[in-house]
Amino acid sequence: MSYLLRVLLPDRPGSLGALALALGSVGADILSLDVVEREAGYAVDDLVVEVPSGALPDTLITAAESIGDVHVDSIRPYSGVLDTHRELELIDQVASAHDDRMQVLVDGVPRVLRVGWSTIIGIGPQGGYRVVGSPSAPHTQAASTPWMPLEKPTVLDPEADWVPEIWRDMDTKLAAAPLGNTGKVLLLGRPGGPDFRPSEVARLGYLAGIVATVLG
Repeated sequence: MSYLLRVLLPDRPGSLGALALALGSVGADILSLDVVEREAGYAVDDLVVEVPSGALPDTLITAAESIGDVHVDSIRPYSGVLDTHRELELIDQVASAHDDRMQVLVDGVPRVLRVGWSTIIGIGPQGGYRVVGSPSAPHTQAASTPWMPLEKPTVLDPEADWVPEIWRDMDTKLAAAPLGNTGKVLLLGRPGGPDFRPSEVARLGYLAGIVATVLG
């Protein structure tokens, strides 16, 4: 069983090594590490860890937080493909697709940006509408999109009136970015959190901008 563990830890020598030892003490193997963000004095890291069959995720939290000043922001099961060049691979897949390029994009984004689902939203005379969605995207769609058109990547208020109730019930964090000048946006949902951090929103913006040129 693999889990995606987001931790906040002191940005000082030895912190990551101490965390690795603590996780190893409960039988967890670190399969990959992404530095999500660095700020004054601390770092936010995403770790994919594998644990023995039957092991409880609570043991990972206890082990990690046994180290001083380490906080587990979130933990959730992880079944994605490990790849240190995820964005580049997805851009290449979109560029080489003969058709349904937008579908290829939304299918790949959850793995790349580690979210639950993604959709592309367009805007027409009747307002916003779904163009395509990933297989994991909720059937319930937003009845309105008052935040469109969108000029830059941003975090959306998950408690806003336009957010479907089922999305709110699942504590779905939301972020979106414009797909160039097409009027369409790439919308991401992360049920259960964690919150989108500024560096993740920036990555979303870069990816959407590059892919927009590929889509033409």
